[in-house]
Amino acid sequence: MKVLLVLGAGGEGGAETFYTHITLALHRAGIETHTALRQNDNRVSLFKGAGIETLVLPFGKLFDFKTKKGLKQKVKEFKPDVVMTFMNRATSLCPKGDFLHLARLGGYYKLKNYKNCDHLIGNTKDIVDYLISVGWPAERSHHVPNFASVEVDAAPVSRADLNTPDDATVLLSLGRLHENKAFDTLLRAAKIEARPYVWIAGEGPLREELEALAKELGVQGRVRFLGWRNDRGALLAAADICVFPSRFEPFGSVMIEAWATKTPLVTTRTAGPEEMATDNHDALMVPVDDHRGMAAAISRVMDEEGLAERLTAAGFETYRKDYTEEACVQNYIDLFEKLLAQEKRIAS
Repeated sequence: MKVLLVLGAGGEGGAETFYTHITLALHRAGIETHTALRQNDNRVSLFKGAGIETLVLPFGKLFDFKTKKGLKQKVKEFKPDVVMTFMNRATSLCPKGDFLHLARLGGYYKLKNYKNCDHLIGNTKDIVDYLISVGWPAERSHHVPNFASVEVDAAPVSRADLNTPDDATVLLSLGRLHENKAFDTLLRAAKIEARPYVWIAGEGPLREELEALAKELGVQGRVRFLGWRNDRGALLAAADICVFPSRFEPFGSVMIEAWATKTPLVTTRTAGPEEMATDNHDALMVPVDDHRGMAAAISRVMDEEGLAERLTAAGFETYRKDYTEEACVQNYIDLFEKLLAQEKRIAS
């Protein structure tokens, strides 16, 4: 089986991170995997280092005459059985051809860019329900969840390097510095529960605004803005609690990363966490934008005897059952094989 994976975004985010990890995982599983993507030094280096054939294209918005031509040539030369595209731009620019075109969706996207796809994959059941509700055929809608893409047994980062006392409780939150991720709620919670240090790993348009809010709240001395990091496993290994404060989250890769690394999890009740987690079992769940409830949940993990251990044991079992790399990759391979067999039967 030959699979071409296509990404038109050049930045860092949840979809881009999963694209990187599923590409490498399929390659490790023995699938003949090629990539076509917009320039990103980290991704290109990882793919080339793994021996994955990599084509860099502009994926521009206007006056880009190279990308469509380059994709057509790639398809002609590689002759993929499956082309899997990620996000709007890559999907809309994908040429037609003698291959199965699948698009993977990690959000509730408008389907105008997906009309030429053969099948759509949602990483949550709720996204699949959304696709069907807006008219996409149910028989061409499929659910395949993400997997935890962290180094499970990573050595912890040095707290001293991050100007954090060794005996402090550390809250870690990861994600793009965007309104949807609600890091402002976490900062407000940190003003109420004033014992922990807060590490925020991510980059984005709200960096200056969040730094200003931390100063306004008087918590800047305990908050560390770490920028975008590629050592999430090491950060989780060094942290005491993972906090996932999003106000909108279709899936929530951070959750399964916390479970995989046995880090107690506090999360909000958004779509992904509601589908995946069970309150007071594998996570503590609080309403969106409820900084007081978040502070109380953090205090519980810190103070309630045995709670952290119960959460991490149950979370690790949830991860082991549903969200390992092996399970996710096998789900994708099984889906590819099933759909290709269907196409073959139809053709014959």
